[in-house]
Amino acid sequence: MSDIPKSHPRYASLVTREQLVAAAHAGVVSYEGLTSHGRGEAFDYLLGEKTSPSALSAEKLAAAVLLAAKHPVLSINGNTAALAAAEIADLQKASGAEVEVNLFHRTEERVKLVESVLEKAGCRLNKGKTERCVPLPHDRGLCDPEGIGSADVVLVPLEDGDRCEALVSMGKIVITIDLNPIDRTSKTASLPIVDEVRRALPNIAAECRRLLAEQKPVLMPEIDSRAILKAAVSDMEAFLEHALD
Repeated sequence: MSDIPKSHPRYASLVTREQLVAAAHAGVVSYEGLTSHGRGEAFDYLLGEKTSPSALSAEKLAAAVLLAAKHPVLSINGNTAALAAAEIADLQKASGAEVEVNLFHRTEERVKLVESVLEKAGCRLNKGKTERCVPLPHDRGLCDPEGIGSADVVLVPLEDGDRCEALVSMGKIVITIDLNPIDRTSKTASLPIVDEVRRALPNIAAECRRLLAEQKPVLMPEIDSRAILKAAVSDMEAFLEHALD
C-alpha cells in the first residue's frame, strides 16, 4: 500500500482503490472488476458519499425480507469479498442467511481465493456441488442447487444485471446493492438499494438485530421497487442542487 496521508481529502477512496488493486494482484478481484468499482464510485459522488434517506429505508426493508425468507442466500463476488468480507460475515450472523460465492470470471482457483477471504472474516460458506441452475450462458449461472438454486431470497451486492433479471424470472426475490439507480441491475431487482456496499450491509444487519430484539414474527413486506428508485434519483437531485453552494 502507498503511504497515503490521512489528511488527504480523498483518503478513504484512495485506500479502497489500493485495497482492490492488491486484491486483483492476489487473484481475488478480476481486473475487469476494477473498472466496475470506478463506475460505482462515480455515482457515489452524486449521493455525497453517504447513505441517503431512501437508501436507509430500502436497507430496512431488506432486513425484513431476509428475516421473513424461508431460505435467504447472500451471493458474493470478488469485489464484494475484497471490500466487505467482515460486513458480510456480520450480516450472516444477524440474518441467518447462507453465503455462497458466485463469479463471472470464474476459475476454481479464484473461487477458493474468494472463499478463503470470506472464511477468514468469519463467514460460513455453501460449498456444495455446482450446477447451471440459473439460465445464463456464462459462469454466473453456476451455483449450488441447495444454495442459490433453491433460495427464495437472494441478496446480490455489485451484481450483473442479466443474472439479477434471470433470478427474478425464476421467482426469487432479489435484493441488489448498486450505486447506479438507472442500470439494469437496479431496474430489474425486486428490492434495489442505491448505496455503497460497506455502508449498506451494516445498516441491514443493524435492522435485522432491531427486528429480532422485538421478538415478534417478521412478515414479508410489500415492496415498490419503482418508488424506491424514484426516491433514490430524487435524493441525488437534491444533493446536486446544493453541490455548488
